[in-house]
Amino acid sequence: MNSVPVLPTISTTFIVLSAICVAIGWAQIKQRKLEAHKKTMILAAVFAVIFFVIYASRTIFIGNTSFGGPDEIKIYYTVFLIFHISLATTGAVLGIISLVTGFKNNLERHRKLGPITSTVWFFTAITGVAVYLLLYVIYKGGETTSVIKAILGF
Repeated sequence: MNSVPVLPTISTTFIVLSAICVAIGWAQIKQRKLEAHKKTMILAAVFAVIFFVIYASRTIFIGNTSFGGPDEIKIYYTVFLIFHISLATTGAVLGIISLVTGFKNNLERHRKLGPITSTVWFFTAITGVAVYLLLYVIYKGGETTSVIKAILGF
C-alpha cells in the first residue's frame, strides 16, 4: 500500500472543510439564521486560509509535485490543473469580495455574489480533490522541486 504525503493530505482536508462550511452556511442563510451563517462563513474562510498557508509554504520550501501518471494523459491533467487553478484564483477573489460585502453590510451585493462565489468554491474544492487524487492516490507523484530551487538553481 502506497502512503500519501502528509502536507498535501492536510491541505486538501482543509479545502474540503471549507467547502462543507460554505454548504452549511448556504443552508443557514436560506433558513434566515444570520448569525450562524456569519460564523460558519468565517470558519470557511479560516479553513481556506489555513489551506493556502500550507499550500504556499509547501510550494515555496518543499516544492510542487509534477504529474507522475502516464505521458499519454499528462496533457489532460495539465489542462485540468490550469482549470482548477483558474477556479481557485477566481473563487479566492470572489470569497474575499463576498466576505467584505458581508462585513460592510452591503447586503444587496452580498446576496447577488454569494451564490456565485459558493458555486465556484464547490467546483474549486471538487477539482482540488481530483488533482490530489491524480497526484498522490491514483498515480505516484513525479518529481518535487521547490520554487526556491527552481528559481535560484540550487
